[in-house]
Amino acid sequence: MSQTKPTILVSGGAGYIGSHAVQALQNAGYDVVILDNLVYGHRDIVENVLKVEMIVGDTSDRSLLDKIFATHKIAAVMHFAAYIFVGESVKDPKKYYNNNVVGTLTLLEAMLAASVKKFVFSSTAAIYGEPQTSPIPEDHPKNPINPYGASKRMLEQILADFEVAYDFKSVCFRYFNAAGAHPNGLTGEDHNPETHLIPLVLFAALGKRDSISIFGIDYDTPDGTCIRDYIHVCDLADAHVLGLEYLLNGGDSDIFNLGNGNGFSVREVIETVKEVTGREFKVEERDRRPGDAPILVGSSEKARRVLGWYPKYPEVKEIIAHAWQWHQKRHDE
Repeated sequence: MSQTKPTILVSGGAGYIGSHAVQALQNAGYDVVILDNLVYGHRDIVENVLKVEMIVGDTSDRSLLDKIFATHKIAAVMHFAAYIFVGESVKDPKKYYNNNVVGTLTLLEAMLAASVKKFVFSSTAAIYGEPQTSPIPEDHPKNPINPYGASKRMLEQILADFEVAYDFKSVCFRYFNAAGAHPNGLTGEDHNPETHLIPLVLFAALGKRDSISIFGIDYDTPDGTCIRDYIHVCDLADAHVLGLEYLLNGGDSDIFNLGNGNGFSVREVIETVKEVTGREFKVEERDRRPGDAPILVGSSEKARRVLGWYPKYPEVKEIIAHAWQWHQKRHDE
């Protein structure tokens, strides 16, 4: 394999999406250095699966960042080191603004000092807030309704200002629900606490939860339950590599939604889990939760057109099958 491809720093590379991005970068021939504070990342995944250099530390540690850029020839940074729990961000906003905004700004300052001016940013479709149209396009109004979404919105503004002032180039990816696991079965979703629907339903199938709840069955959707955009984590990872290469080839800063183009309902996810696993479990129907939109689906037409990105795994059954393989290996006793 050619050794001409540069080294990429992946912050948060020991986490869920970051670890899959590292594998995609490796498959594309890049050298990778991971920076992760291991608050949510997994050392065993890096040591046993990724097998790349990992520096344990925080994006807010400027002296550490300066040392990394001085001792490694970094061409670009791929940034996943954010806190992501919406409910927690409402209860403890300072934690989110400190890590997501201040920590990232410190990273950006260190990049500028080292003349590294290419940045691939894991943003979120949560910056849109309540959808006014569906699927949501990139020019939809930005009205985040929680500190998590607001923190990402601030960073997108910072990146836009950095481009004007410092010729700093970035690609921002906005997406809703990363899901699934690597088809090799070696990496997947392992959050603590876990708040995402697909792993929670799989935990019910594994007997690790007594039941799964559907919050609201009277929405204006085909089966009455909320519809969400689930995108396979490997498809997300591939998009980040395409965004990186777009920047390395001289592309201007840009923003892209990533999605599978259609959503899946809560009931559809639950029934597909039963089909894939062959297991039954208790499903409870509950009242709506405040703030849940009936449909959240992002349009990824622009990413397809500009980056040539297409999901390899757009079907919910395949997403769940890969996740099931991973969760059985990780959690079944």
